[in-house]
Amino acid sequence: MNISQSSSPHHRCLKLHQKNRAEVGEEVLIKHINKLIQRHQVKKRQNSNTSPPLETKMAEERTHGSSATAAGGGAPTVKSIFIYPIKSCKGISVSKAPLSPTGFVWDRHWMVISSKGRGSTQRVEPKLALIQVELPLEAFSFGWQPNNSSYLVVRAPGMAELKVSLTKPGLRSDGVSIWDWSGSALDEGDKAAKWFTDFLGKPSRLVRFNEESETRPTDPKYATGFNVKFPDAFPYLLISEPSLDAVNEQLKEPVSINRFRPNIYVSGCEPFAEDLWKQIKINGLTFQGVMLCPRCKVPTINQEDGTQGNEPTKTMMKFRSSKVLEVDTTTTQFKGRVYLGQMLVCEDKTNMGKIVSVGDIIEVEKVFPSYADVAV
Repeated sequence: MNISQSSSPHHRCLKLHQKNRAEVGEEVLIKHINKLIQRHQVKKRQNSNTSPPLETKMAEERTHGSSATAAGGGAPTVKSIFIYPIKSCKGISVSKAPLSPTGFVWDRHWMVISSKGRGSTQRVEPKLALIQVELPLEAFSFGWQPNNSSYLVVRAPGMAELKVSLTKPGLRSDGVSIWDWSGSALDEGDKAAKWFTDFLGKPSRLVRFNEESETRPTDPKYATGFNVKFPDAFPYLLISEPSLDAVNEQLKEPVSINRFRPNIYVSGCEPFAEDLWKQIKINGLTFQGVMLCPRCKVPTINQEDGTQGNEPTKTMMKFRSSKVLEVDTTTTQFKGRVYLGQMLVCEDKTNMGKIVSVGDIIEVEKVFPSYADVAV
């Protein structure tokens, strides 16, 4: 598919930005982008009473990616917050989430490992999608400390409930690895190991990130000076509801946001606006957009039954591939992927005591000039 942006408001705005960058500040640029897009939308509604072809819709959605606010002038807001205590298992929806130096508290705090110590994900163990987890509500309050009656509760079809104490375990597993990182982790013991072994049908153990002895830095190519626990790459993933809606409009069967596993789910912006968010502020916290999220096979796994298909990736290749978006893939290892969501780091490293809540307004402070400027 060949999509042209030569006459889009985004293209005209970028010309203005390139010509007058020294004279026009980021705030003025963002306002100008929004005015052009709103004018374009009004003209489109006036001139057409029928649905445009797929190529036109996708070009418009790429244009909308430059919008910092909603078409009506309102600000984007946090619609939902998701925490994934055990990597690749089901998430928990919370109304507020405290921050830690490695991301939201309890996010990817645990990981299932194979007999070789390698982290297990839905890519190779799609049954992980069926595992539900539960934490005490008070676990998301600052200053809370677990006691002997505090548990991570784990459930799965056909399995008895597993309770994992939130107090620090005494066992340790060495040789734990995920991607390019390896180290030691706290081991949750033989009872948990048997539960995961029985469910997955192969030797497995449950480990907890050992914050006292281990650090896992983010890729310095994208962000230096930041650490994570067991996520794939960065502390936060942000996706907007309008982006998911735009994807679902092209699918025969719509998919849920749980296919894409964001931490911060946003409403009130244009489809794919988050693609170009370079710097945003939520509740006084500054987040930097560091990388457009390349999607693996997980979005093709039905999170309700663990079965795998080829959607939504097959359809998304038509309008969310690196070729169509015209992102710069000369230095990335993620070739031939589709993209959805912006990965973030929080610049406020002393963020203890800070919380992101559902309903928080998102202030877009800086935008990338074009998709060619977004890291992938």
